[in-house]
Amino acid sequence: MKNLHHLTLAVFVALLLAFSPVSLTAQTSASGPGPSSSDSGKLLLMFWNLENFFDYIDGGTSDSDKEFSAHGTRHWGRKKFQTKCAAIAKTLMWVGGREGRMPDVFAVAEVENRYVLRRLIEDTMIRKYGYEIVHYDSPDPRGIDVALLYRPQTLELLESRPVRVHGTAPSPSVPGSAAAAPEPAVLVTRDILMTKFRLSDQGGDRLLDQGAAVLVAGDTLAVLVNHHPSKYGGGDTDWRRDAALARLKALKDSLVTAGVSKVVATGDFNDTPENTRFQADTLCPFVNLASPLSARGEGSIRFNGRWQLIDMFLVTPPLLGTRTVEMEILHPPFLTVRDNVHSGDKPLRTYSGPRYIGGVSDHRPVILRLGLGPALEPVPDPALSGREGSSANGGPGSVDKKE
Repeated sequence: MKNLHHLTLAVFVALLLAFSPVSLTAQTSASGPGPSSSDSGKLLLMFWNLENFFDYIDGGTSDSDKEFSAHGTRHWGRKKFQTKCAAIAKTLMWVGGREGRMPDVFAVAEVENRYVLRRLIEDTMIRKYGYEIVHYDSPDPRGIDVALLYRPQTLELLESRPVRVHGTAPSPSVPGSAAAAPEPAVLVTRDILMTKFRLSDQGGDRLLDQGAAVLVAGDTLAVLVNHHPSKYGGGDTDWRRDAALARLKALKDSLVTAGVSKVVATGDFNDTPENTRFQADTLCPFVNLASPLSARGEGSIRFNGRWQLIDMFLVTPPLLGTRTVEMEILHPPFLTVRDNVHSGDKPLRTYSGPRYIGGVSDHRPVILRLGLGPALEPVPDPALSGREGSSANGGPGSVDKKE
């Protein structure tokens, strides 16, 4: 009877995801009204930790790979995998409806491999939007990586590469010891994904603003995707996140030195903006757009009944000159459930403990709007107008393109 109850719940959730409406008009999230669906004078970036987005085949690469397989303890088969793909795609469509354009960049964390991303962009309702993949395998022991999808209609990929994180565990000092500090080693964690884009000239001078520091056609924009080491296991893990943040800042410095001044860093940082490492004086010159949201009590994950904001957008100062620079935490209504232990609601996960419930993640997605300046006329989104997205030749890097 208990197993029947679990099966009935999973079927209900799958039907809810399949048949609840997705309106292609402006919608309202729990954090306020969405923008007009005609607001296309912006670049839209989205990040989402997809929580254990594994395929259903045990490739023998990790314990998690075995766990999330058809014969593993999670009984993670094809239908459950396809349900998760459909729910992710539906969320992207929901974002496209309320924003008036599909995300130009969709950065993700906790994906097993390129295969799961190919299934997402080829087998679901987003297949007509022309998304392409940037992904590299990382040394993470669970076999999860960060990755990025982008639309070549608005962004031309110039360069991409994985950036390893190096660090050295602190060792207790021994009085009188003159031993040299060990050399930093590659941490067994997720890489930072570095991508560099040129803003497409599609739309021409309609993207020009009267101000100086704005994103215009031909501009170069770097997007850095992160999933910093977690606090799991207790003990002193701060040094690992310190190492990841130091690597991120060094990467940003190298980009600025090379002439790329407009940089966005996003991801799951496994710390909140209140942590000293994310304060303005230590994060400078990055500006943390998540800080005011966190100060208002908003969050992307719910832990012990309290919201915490660990999924953030950091930007360099030249981007602050844009007409619109704002971060928002999204509350997809079909992926939100009542918290029966604490008051309020929470994200609908794929599993609650060992029990399959058919959601996506314990994280809420976050978006960043970068204004392109007031257009002389709206810049139409071809895909939202019903036309197939065109494919452009991308730049170097580990990139999958739809044929």
